[in-house]
Amino acid sequence: MPSAELFPDGPSDTREAIMEATYRALCTHGYANLTIDRIGREFSKSKSLLYHHYDGKDDLLVDFLEFLLERFESRVVFDESDDAYARLQSLFDKVLDPSLPVDARDFTSAMIELRAQAAHDEAYRAQFDRTDELFRARIEDIVRQGIESGTFREVDAEQVASFVHTLFDGVMLERVTAERPDVEHVRAELDGYVERRLLASSDDRTSTPD
Repeated sequence: MPSAELFPDGPSDTREAIMEATYRALCTHGYANLTIDRIGREFSKSKSLLYHHYDGKDDLLVDFLEFLLERFESRVVFDESDDAYARLQSLFDKVLDPSLPVDARDFTSAMIELRAQAAHDEAYRAQFDRTDELFRARIEDIVRQGIESGTFREVDAEQVASFVHTLFDGVMLERVTAERPDVEHVRAELDGYVERRLLASSDDRTSTPD
């Protein structure tokens, strides 16, 4: 998530200022090399405020994940048109854009590092579980809309959402760990999946109920 989406108007209070400083430090240093001191260097106020609000780096980062979830719910815009197929394609365009700006790549890399902490830390796992659940629910909502409108076949919307979300996670991982992530081929195959598995009629992608 680019900085402009997280802090479009700049931080409005101390917590948001801490979150912005955390974002900048995390993108620059990654999880392994992140310290409270390095976050403090990005913080415009006294570093002592960081210790006043948080016990340490991980305590701060768990709150940072909570902050991201709040922003995702309130600021990330999904296509809300009546055309489920168009909504799904719009989502694919956002997540599977072949180009990835440097700041977005740095942030994605940092998030992969944070997700790895969930393997042995329940606080991290709880935050990522909530984020994943929210994102899958958005995808499921699109699929159900398509079924109700007759655009999509009668499929298991929850199952489709889990598949697509897991695919997105794989793409995110490959983007920051592979020399040449092949996002375009993944997108082409996903479009084929939608054509063969979801669309009720490949000749009519905008059908609506009478």
